[in-house]
Amino acid sequence: MTDSAPTLPLVFKGIALFTPGGDIIYGIDPNKQDRWHTHLCTGLQEVLGLSEPPHFLIPSYTATIDRWRDPKTRNLHTVAECYPPVQRYKYLLNALFGTPNLIWQVVPWQEEFCEPLIVESYRSRFPELWDCHDLIIPYHRLPNPWDDFQAAPDLPLPESPNTYVLRLFISGDRSSTEKTLMNLHKLLEDGLKFPYTLKVIDIFKHPEQAEKDQVSATPTLVRAWPTPVRRIVGELEDTERILKIIATV
Repeated sequence: MTDSAPTLPLVFKGIALFTPGGDIIYGIDPNKQDRWHTHLCTGLQEVLGLSEPPHFLIPSYTATIDRWRDPKTRNLHTVAECYPPVQRYKYLLNALFGTPNLIWQVVPWQEEFCEPLIVESYRSRFPELWDCHDLIIPYHRLPNPWDDFQAAPDLPLPESPNTYVLRLFISGDRSSTEKTLMNLHKLLEDGLKFPYTLKVIDIFKHPEQAEKDQVSATPTLVRAWPTPVRRIVGELEDTERILKIIATV
């Protein structure tokens, strides 16, 4: 595997929606369709088993990136914006959108839309959103990309073989994690035919999960579903080998 960024169209709009607990669901759309925020809320509802889409997270827990070509000069331009609660995830956003070292502009608070107390008032109704599952969820097609998959980390695994549940164990180094995520994201986006979810787990913060998954070195990629469970230890550079291990049932 090379260190190149994920394969993306020259012009696209990317939208990411975070939960207060730190999970992320995101979409990359070359056609720049409307209502993507709504679709991401629906995706969170499906994956976490919520009673309704968490529209109250918009816009305060969102980040957007827009890349377009100037019709006169034909030069490419990129604008990336995020709200204060998610600015700490800039390195992750750059990994997912294939934009190394891109500077994300922090959008000022808009009290009428981003009142923290209002968001906090939903905690009792949506406690799952405040739990940290370390989920990274790509949302590919409209309206429902996971017709057969609604599993969260603490819920039963899906019965359908046409989805993958992956866990990436890392050891807390931000720079190496960003590089690993960027490479793995490119591999999964280019090589897998079915939807997947990826859970990123820091073994220093969650040693019990590492013990449960029999992980003793990092990085380690675990295919938790479909069974049997498979593990890939090392720098995740052999593309053909990784895809073969992940895709073989």
